[in-house]
Parts: sequence; structure tokens; C-alpha cells
Amino acid sequence: MKGVILDADSLGDIDLYPIISLLDHWDVYPDTSEDDIDKRIETADVVLTNKIKLSKQTITNAKHLSYISILATGTNNVDLTAARDKGIAVSNSQGYSTASVVQHTLSLILNLATQMPRYLTDVKSGLWQQSNVFTRLDHPISELNGKLLGIVGYGELGSNVGRIAEAFGMQVLIAKRADTIDDTSRFLLDDLLPRIDILSLHCPLTDANQHLINQRTLGLMKPTAFVVNTARGKLVNSGDLISALEQGVIAGAAIDVLDTEPPEKDELLTAAAARLDNLLVTPHNAWGARESRMRLVQQTRENILGHISGNNLRVVN
Repeated sequence: MKGVILDADSLGDIDLYPIISLLDHWDVYPDTSEDDIDKRIETADVVLTNKIKLSKQTITNAKHLSYISILATGTNNVDLTAARDKGIAVSNSQGYSTASVVQHTLSLILNLATQMPRYLTDVKSGLWQQSNVFTRLDHPISELNGKLLGIVGYGELGSNVGRIAEAFGMQVLIAKRADTIDDTSRFLLDDLLPRIDILSLHCPLTDANQHLINQRTLGLMKPTAFVVNTARGKLVNSGDLISALEQGVIAGAAIDVLDTEPPEKDELLTAAAARLDNLLVTPHNAWGARESRMRLVQQTRENILGHISGNNLRVVN
């Protein structure tokens, strides 16, 4: 059997031996352009992809392909229906990055609350030495204790963020979908937003929730509130968020995901982060702890072994 990894660089410097020791031959590519996809998988039995798109036409053209394992949880880059119709099983990886994403989310919240990036910059520029007292308190610091955290998407990631937030003394309020009116323990978004101090997004992107956070919903929030997005870029309208930050509608935001990744040179949020002290942008690496990536490799190994033995694991189609 022959295997192909289309975007190995997306996993960083992690050891791929547990995967590439399984089959007779592997072609491992750092990245793959759209023009090269069909050629690179035309003789492959097994294809691994993180973000490279496998369209209906690509899957149809692949004569030997019998199995696809996605090096991530999200499946929107593979035409699952086309694979199913051709008898190709598709697996993903699940739960491998929970600890890493939770840690990153809380780190972003803490950086917003403590103004840590601004104080670190001040020290590096020599402002502490210029102080007439022992400290500097130029930027407002707030405690998480007693604050209300609103969570949209209360699956494995959202619920674990809530659990850790409670250890900081925060109260967690959970958003509910509009079609679950019988759930009295959760809040409609419009009712939740005016109450909370921090909003954290952990839901998948759908047609219904694209630009869920926009000029109208941001306008419902407190002027002291923060928005944190480690889920999907298109959940937030970038232009509306930047306007809200510039006009003081909300106090700050921290973003790990963008509409297009890697960003174009004229990406709104990365450009705004260079000039706005109340906007933090990280390069979609909330998931990227070494331990997280090692679990991803191990799950992918399990997926391939399952396919070889005729017992496919984590099948999504």
C-alpha cells in the first residue's frame, strides 16, 4: 500500500515515524498546491490531509484511493459524500487538542485581563526605569474572580474552558441555540451578551452562525467586555469587531482564527493588531502544544491500522 501526506508542515516539527512506518511506501510533502493535488494522490491508497482540500472531482479521479484520514477534527476540506459514494472511508482525529486549546483560550483571557502584552512591551522599552515609584499601573488590570464568562459551543472544548474558568472564580453562562427553547439552564445569545464580561467562542461554523458576532451583537455587550475566538474565523465579522474596538463598544478581543489562513497581506485583523493595543491575534496555534500534536499522530496511526485490519476508526462519512 502507498500513502501520501499532503501538508506535513502543518504539524510542525513532530515525529511522523509512527505513521510512515505502517505502509510499504510514503510520499511526504511539506505542502501541496491546488494544481498538484490530483497528481500527487493518483497512485495513493491512503491520503492524509490537514487543510488541503479534496474535492469531489479529485476524489473521483483518484483510481487507487481507499482511505482518507484527516489530520484534524474539522472535515469541511473533504467532500465526504463523494468519498462515501466511491466507498472510501474518511476518518478524522478527535479530542486530541482539548488541553492545548483550553490552555490557550485561558491564556488569551488572562492576557486581556492583566494587559500582560502591553506591560511586557513597556518594560522592554525602558518605561519601568522611568517610574517615580516602584511599579507601573498605566493599563487597567482586572480580576477574573467574580466575572461572568459566556460560552458559545459547550462541547468538549467549551465545557472544559468553563471548568477551568470556574477555578478562577468566574461564573459560566452557556448560550443555547434558538431552536432549543426548552432548555432553561442556557441563554439565548441576545439575553446572554448584555450580562457577560467575557465571550468565548467554541462552536463549529455553519451557514446559520456565520458572522454571529457582528455590529448588532457587539453592541449588546458591556463596554468593559472582551471577545475571545479560538473556534472559526468566520464566526466574527472582522470589520465590525475592529470598529467596536476602535470606538470603545467593547474593551478588547483576542483572536486565534481568521477567515483566510494564512492571512493575505491586507488581512483586516492582523493589520489592526499592529496598531490596536486592545486586539491580540495569534496564528491559529491554540491546538499546537507538542503533546497535542503527538496525540494527533498517534490517533492517525490508529486510524490507519484500523483501516488495514478492516475495522475503520473515527469514521465521519
